[in-house]
Amino acid sequence: MGPEGLITYWYLGRAFNQEVDPDTMHLRADMRNAAGGIMAAPLAIAAPETGGWRDRDAVPAPMTYSLHILDPATDVRTVRITRETVRQGRKIGFSRSLVVDADDPHRLIALTSGTGVSLGEAPPGFRPVDLPPGLPDGALPPLPVVFGARRDPDGWRLPELTTQLASTSASLHLGPIHVVCEAAAHEAACAAAATSPSVKRTGSWESKLGAIPEAVLQAEDWEVHFVAPGRKGPFLVRTESWRGPPGRFLCRFSLLDEGNEEVVVATGAAAFRVADPD
Repeated sequence: MGPEGLITYWYLGRAFNQEVDPDTMHLRADMRNAAGGIMAAPLAIAAPETGGWRDRDAVPAPMTYSLHILDPATDVRTVRITRETVRQGRKIGFSRSLVVDADDPHRLIALTSGTGVSLGEAPPGFRPVDLPPGLPDGALPPLPVVFGARRDPDGWRLPELTTQLASTSASLHLGPIHVVCEAAAHEAACAAAATSPSVKRTGSWESKLGAIPEAVLQAEDWEVHFVAPGRKGPFLVRTESWRGPPGRFLCRFSLLDEGNEEVVVATGAAAFRVADPD
């Protein structure tokens, strides 16, 4: 892990405590939407839910993931994640987490839950990843750019698999999956909001990459099913979206491995609402 290997946890500054809970993650500007609310992908990376296995013990892989955001955390500096293993069998485990404000543990930010599978024992020589030096918020590019995602005419796409995007099982890591799928889902929700005159819009990095202008939307619910390993790439996200009651939008998405007969790597759904005014 780190600059030469998997970048997910290293780049987001996700401090895993391999011995005891809780863990922490500092919230930067590149982890927030246009209204300053926390995005889904950073929280999904902070609390990945791989069945309760730790990297020092096993090679874990996610199966299902669910995230419910209660508080957009616009003024929160650092979140604290307390993990719980609900049940763990020989191969499959069930886990969940509480995400709170590290400075005010009574302030709940989000709940997560999921299932994971152990692919085998951890390889020898494991050591926790060193965190990067503090990065100034204003100097950071959007997360999809860091993970190599781009907005092509037919949708959001990750490049072919590299060591920076791959897990220890030599398949696409959960980090880039969450990041590119949220970029696509948010854009789809913005498209659903495009005809709503009550939705405020702002210029954004998405418009600079050729996508539609960004509506100010806050993710509330985020669900991903990890269907098959992403072995080759490029990986394309396809989306559908719907408008609901005023200010509510729903999207579903699928991530396809274009280099491997368009095998479905992941599917999911996301719920968004119009962000609270400043």
